[in-house]
Amino acid sequence: MRNMKLSLWIVVALIAITGMMSSCIEDGFTTLSSDVLAFNKDTVAFDTVITMQGTATKQMVVYNRSKKQINISSIKVAGLSSKGHFHLNVDGIRGDEFKNVEIRGNDSIYIFIEAYIDELEENEPTLLEDSLKFETNGVSQSVLLTAWGQDVIRLSGDTISRNRRLTADKPYLIYDTVFVSERATLTIDPGATLLFHDKAAMRCAGKMIANGTAEEPITFRGDRLDRIVESTSFDIMSGQWGGIIFTPSAKGNVLKHVVMKGSTIGMHCSGKDINDTTQRALKLVNCVLTNSASTCLAISTCFVEAIGTEFSDAAQEVIWSQGGKLLMSQCTFANNYLFVVPSLPIVSLHDMAFLNGDNSRIKARFNNCILYGLSDEFRVGILKEQNKDDTVYWVDDGVGEGKLDVYMRYCLLKGSEREDGAYFINCVWDADPCFLTVRDDQIFDYRLGNESDAIGKGNPDLCPDEARYDRYGVDRRANGAIDLGAYAWVFVPDEEE
Repeated sequence: MRNMKLSLWIVVALIAITGMMSSCIEDGFTTLSSDVLAFNKDTVAFDTVITMQGTATKQMVVYNRSKKQINISSIKVAGLSSKGHFHLNVDGIRGDEFKNVEIRGNDSIYIFIEAYIDELEENEPTLLEDSLKFETNGVSQSVLLTAWGQDVIRLSGDTISRNRRLTADKPYLIYDTVFVSERATLTIDPGATLLFHDKAAMRCAGKMIANGTAEEPITFRGDRLDRIVESTSFDIMSGQWGGIIFTPSAKGNVLKHVVMKGSTIGMHCSGKDINDTTQRALKLVNCVLTNSASTCLAISTCFVEAIGTEFSDAAQEVIWSQGGKLLMSQCTFANNYLFVVPSLPIVSLHDMAFLNGDNSRIKARFNNCILYGLSDEFRVGILKEQNKDDTVYWVDDGVGEGKLDVYMRYCLLKGSEREDGAYFINCVWDADPCFLTVRDDQIFDYRLGNESDAIGKGNPDLCPDEARYDRYGVDRRANGAIDLGAYAWVFVPDEEE
C-alpha cells in the first residue's frame, strides 16, 4: 500500500511539473496581423546564370519573432517571369508551393532556392526578376528574386577540322575536350569568353590565334560563375577545368590579352624532338595565366616567348621547362597560391645534359622580369640520366659556372644570399616588388605598390616594342625609366594601397 501511495505522489508531481513547463511554452498560434515574418535578406540574388543549366543553391532564413507559433498559409514563387524559374526547398522538402508551414515561437526555418532559366535568344546578359511571396495572418510579404541569364554556344567534344572563328557575341560553353586538328586554325576574336565545364579542356594540334585587346581581353575559365559563399567568388578556385594543350605539331600559336584562370593542368606546350626549338611554338603577349592546380605553363623541348605576361599562383611551379628555348621579357612570375603553401620553386628549368647535341640543352632569357612569392624563386637542374620510358630518375642541381645557357638580366629576386655572376646580370636582390596582393583577403593583384623595388630598375634596351603598353594599356616609356615585371607602375592613393 505504501508503494502505491508513493507511486501516486510521483505521478501527481510529474503532472504538476508538466503543467509548469507547458505554461512556459506557447503552443498556441498567433493570429494577430502584427505578428508577421522577418527575413535575413530582402533579395536573393543569383550571379550570371547560364541558360538551360541548373545553378548552385542560395539560402535564406525566415524568422518568427513572436512568442507563439505562427502559421504561414502560403509560400510560393509569384511567377512574374516567363523565362525564369525559381524552385524551392522549404525546411528540407522540395516543391513549388507550400501551405500551412508552421514555425514555433522565437524559431526559424531555412528556405533553399535554385534557378533555371530558359534560352533567352539574347547575346547580352538579361536581368530576370521574380518574388517569393508569403501569406501570414492575412498579411502578404515578399522577397525579391533576381538572376542574370546568359545564353551560350555549346561545344561538346567537337573536332575543329577546318579554319574556324570564335566571336564575342555569346560565351562558348565547352564540355569534354575540343580538338583543333593539325591543318586547322582557330581564331578567337577580342572579348570572346570560353567557359569550360568540369574536366573539359582544349587540345590544339593546329594553330590558335587569340587576338584580345586591353579593352576587350579574351577569357578562358571554368563555367562556375556564381559564388562559393556570399562574399567569395569561384574565381579563387583552381582545378575547375582541364587546361590548354599545344601538341608537338602546333606551331605559330599567338595569344594576346588572354586571361586564363582556374584550370587543373594549366597550359602545356611541347616539341616533336630535342631539336624542335627553331620555330616558335607559342607566343604570349600581355596575358595572364593564373591559379592552376599544378603549373601555369609547362614547356618541353620547344620555343616559347612571353612578353608582358603574368604567371601566378600554382600548387607546383608557376613555370616548368624541360629543355627547349624560353624568351621571357617584362614578365611577372609570382606564387601566393591560396590552398597550400607552395614548396616548389616559382620557376624550374631542367637542362637535358645527358642527350647529345646543343639543342638538347635549355636556352633561357629572362629580361626585366620579377620572380617573387612564398617559395624559392628559381631552380635550375641538369638531368644526368633518363630511363627507357623517359622518366627522369636523377636530377643534379649542382650547376657550375658556364655550364648553362640561362641568363637573368635586370630581374628582381627575393633571395638575399645570391649575387650577380655567370647567370645573373644587373639583378635586384633581396628586394620586394610590393605587389598589391593581399593573400589573406583573397586579393591577387600583381601590379606594383608605391614603394616597390621594381620601379625604374629595368633596361629599356631589353624592353621589346610589343611590351611598350602593359595589359591595362599603361605606357611603360611614359616616364623614361622602365619598371620591372608585367605591369608599369601607376601611383596608388594611400587608401587603395
